[in-house]
Amino acid sequence: MALYCDVALPVPLDRTFTYANGIGTMPVVGARVLVPFSGQRLMGVVVRLHDEPLPEGVEAKPVQAVLDEVALLPDELTKLALWIAQYYVAPLGEVLRGMLPLSAEVKRQFVYRIGEAGRRVLYEGAAKGSSRRSRLTPEEQNREYAVLNYLESGESAKASALRSATQANKAMLDAMVRKKWLVKEAVAEERDARRSERVAVLVEGGGEQGGGRLPRLNENQLAVMAELAAVGGRMRVRDLRESLRDTGIPDSTLATLVKRGLVGLEDVAQAFDMGSVSTHGKKHAHEHALNETQMEALGTIAVALDRGVFAPHLLYGVTGSGKTAVYFAAMRRALERGKSALLLVPEIGLTPAMTGQMVAAFGSEVALLHSQLTPDERAEQWHRIRRGEARVVVGTRSAVFAPVVDLGIIIVDEEHDSSYKQEETPRYHGRDVAVMRAKLNDAVVVLGSATPSLESWANADRGRYARVEMRERVANRPLPEVELIDMRAEFQAVGKEEVFSRKLIEETQATLDRGEQVIILLNRRGYSFVVMCRSCGEKIECENCAISMTYHKPVEGTDGRAPVGQRLECHYCGFRRTVPKVCPKCESEHLYYLGAGSQQGEERLQELFPSARIGRMDRDTVRGRSDMERLLTRLHAGEINLLVGTQMIAKGHDIHGVTLVGVVGADFALGLPDFRAAERVFQLLTQVSGRAGRGDLPGKVVVQTYHPDHYAITFAAKHDYPGFVAKEMNYRRWMHYPPFAVLANVVIQSDKLEEATGWSGVLGRWLQKRAMEKVRVLGPAAAPIVRLKRIYRYHFVLKAEKRQVLQEVLRAMLAFAEAEGIPRKGLVIDVDAVHLM
Repeated sequence: MALYCDVALPVPLDRTFTYANGIGTMPVVGARVLVPFSGQRLMGVVVRLHDEPLPEGVEAKPVQAVLDEVALLPDELTKLALWIAQYYVAPLGEVLRGMLPLSAEVKRQFVYRIGEAGRRVLYEGAAKGSSRRSRLTPEEQNREYAVLNYLESGESAKASALRSATQANKAMLDAMVRKKWLVKEAVAEERDARRSERVAVLVEGGGEQGGGRLPRLNENQLAVMAELAAVGGRMRVRDLRESLRDTGIPDSTLATLVKRGLVGLEDVAQAFDMGSVSTHGKKHAHEHALNETQMEALGTIAVALDRGVFAPHLLYGVTGSGKTAVYFAAMRRALERGKSALLLVPEIGLTPAMTGQMVAAFGSEVALLHSQLTPDERAEQWHRIRRGEARVVVGTRSAVFAPVVDLGIIIVDEEHDSSYKQEETPRYHGRDVAVMRAKLNDAVVVLGSATPSLESWANADRGRYARVEMRERVANRPLPEVELIDMRAEFQAVGKEEVFSRKLIEETQATLDRGEQVIILLNRRGYSFVVMCRSCGEKIECENCAISMTYHKPVEGTDGRAPVGQRLECHYCGFRRTVPKVCPKCESEHLYYLGAGSQQGEERLQELFPSARIGRMDRDTVRGRSDMERLLTRLHAGEINLLVGTQMIAKGHDIHGVTLVGVVGADFALGLPDFRAAERVFQLLTQVSGRAGRGDLPGKVVVQTYHPDHYAITFAAKHDYPGFVAKEMNYRRWMHYPPFAVLANVVIQSDKLEEATGWSGVLGRWLQKRAMEKVRVLGPAAAPIVRLKRIYRYHFVLKAEKRQVLQEVLRAMLAFAEAEGIPRKGLVIDVDAVHLM
């Protein structure tokens, strides 16, 4: 029996921690354990068992609980975790935490115990009486002594029990912790995460009198019995209570019937709602007969599936070419060979429509994973997948870690999308992790997009990926005609700044008159994204972030109070405030609203087209799973004929009634300090253009731009992806940016400006002294957003030709930073950074 186990904990430290095994706490590698760490009780994953002696004078703390009898993660996922930690220079414990969405199975809470200082105060108070020199009232002092008396035995107590017994509030307990009278500890313990719900059941022959005769019941009780009988004798308690409230019957009536034995209560497993969007008569993807081009694409993938080896494919298909039908046919082939399939989509908003089609094709074998599921729902779906009950998984970025049994194919839809990049530690890219996972499983991976990332296109050019092309839309439908509107000329013609050009208004009216649908992309949330003083030029910025606050206009018809979210708001940290009456700097009353967001766009469209049925799709209107489902269902049904929104509307949606797409203000991103700016604008324009003309009627796109001659705009207007790639690749090659180099963005951060600048200087001098010929270092410099959520940020950009060289420098830098006392949380390492903001 191994004496010790090494545990990876979810803390920002690049190491594992050794604990002692007990007779009743012998874990296995890959199991979860609860261990003490820095005054807390944390859940970690065992990564090694051993008998190696500890350094002299070091004593290992014991494992407190073993949560799993067998390893939760299969061997291939453990190897994948190690690869992610190595590749992205991330702590292994934080990687494993992201792989196991099982937080629902561990309950975390705080407990208090008496400290040595508190024990002294308690004894001195008993001997001398309490001090009346305290700022606290005598009553509050008595409560403090009540707390100390309650904990005098040395046992820990939960916060709820302590407050209930002593009437002390949270502020008082926290103050006693600060005075070191109490010690506050975080503890964790197992909990049952299975979701269940109560069902009321009519009891046959039940009742106090027996003999099959009902006892005397009042009118309310009879109504409850009748309600249950009408639905077959079984009904969810929450539905029954809701029905009773509508008729004025109190909840206590049900409790009385239960007590008298006439109604029973049962706990049953709660159904899981996959979510879906009604197709309104449209065929599902798996029901379409594949055309010749689709069959060729499927044939290439099927050959790789038959060989049973790692085979990466780049599926380049123009918008509307039927890539989804190929995905479903390939997944069907995998299932027929006894394998499982995993489909990744970039955003949660795309899961309802995709899940509905998957359930129609594969039935109960489908599982869903994304971050908007409750912790209990995620745990339930995760265990279904692990047990092999679900052989088809659909989800967003984190679903790449689903414990799929006998994985045969991974499909990454819209592989170019930046949403696949995790912006918190571990900062992995879902697409690249999918490729590595397929390699570890000898599986096929298909990266699909109408606008592939330059990295994937370069990999196909180099022969690392097999490129499969679908250059025509299904049924030979034409790609939409694109018309560019020069907004500089529009301003000269009308003499003022307008949100929508005359041409877009004219085309929208004509489309609505024909009974067709219109989508307008306005890629900014809120009403106006800058509030500026006309007198001094001051912009109203967030108090936590160095960024302008966005104005959200109150909705008419309220009681005068600004509803939540409809005021000045920071879209980075969520800070909100009301609009000031005067400029905070010069006290001028002349505050000016600049820029138009989707909320202002909706208001202007209502003025222009009062008879239109207008909808808006952005983060303000789509906050939960059901919001997106309802909105898309209305759009498919034709209840909405004019939709305005942010980039959420640009990808994946297949609405056959849409024949016109308008693009407003999408080119502002060309001015951002990011080498990927042109690529992003091209992708966004191409993707949103692809929403037009997907049905029997041809489509048209009207693009408003201040940069009509920019190559990203002109190539997007011609639907010329290869032409754009050739041009952009030249710039990347000249400037040594990906895919011709590997890159890492290193952010130095602190809540104190002097620390952030000091640490940046220390690391900058170290990098300069190393004189690395094979690594180029840009910086240190202030990050484009220098303060974010009260944290000051400076950064370096490191570029190298070889990934191994870059990783060696990053790890050496981490070691130097630790030796210099720079905390690990003060360094953010983003390998293959997608955003440099």
